[in-house]
Amino acid sequence: MAKRRTSRKPEPGPYTIRDLHALPNGKSFELEDGWLVEVDRGARHNHVAQRLARFLDVAADVEVHVCLGGGWEVSTPGGIRKPDIVVVPREVVRSAIVADPPRLLPGSEVQLAVEVIAPGTGSERTDRVRKVREYAAVGIRQYWIVEHHPHVRIHPLVLDGDIYRADPPVGPGSTLRANIGHHNHFRVEVDPAALLEV
Repeated sequence: MAKRRTSRKPEPGPYTIRDLHALPNGKSFELEDGWLVEVDRGARHNHVAQRLARFLDVAADVEVHVCLGGGWEVSTPGGIRKPDIVVVPREVVRSAIVADPPRLLPGSEVQLAVEVIAPGTGSERTDRVRKVREYAAVGIRQYWIVEHHPHVRIHPLVLDGDIYRADPPVGPGSTLRANIGHHNHFRVEVDPAALLEV
């Protein structure tokens, strides 16, 4: 008689948030199930993230702050994530900056997290699958997945209960209109094609 195999969750790795923070500046890593995982980024990726952050910053009201780059972290059930863009209340950013180092943001305070997809990489699957579950689990109200190759498309996900509802993706020539914040504090409108402009 064949033995029944049970699937076990992989053992967590040996690394902690201290190990993550001890890494030298330069390459960006996240902490996933106790393992240090490199986050893939490139010039096009960074350009799209910067352009989108500018659109958000122009639309944002004085009560929120748009944080760009992997220096800001969110703790999730899977570990420590570094979204490309996060929008949080200004007082949360003030508190984080006083901390040393100013990195960790409470997920429940993040009003929008954005991940710009690095196509064909291991981080693409993480952004499309794992982070959808992890960001919903910590209560991030909106999560946008941004593709940039061959064209820019934004996939907006909105928290509905404890899971995300996927709104239709928005591509070049269309306009994404979204209300951001606890009480829809500000409205942003962006044509994804504008994210590749120089």
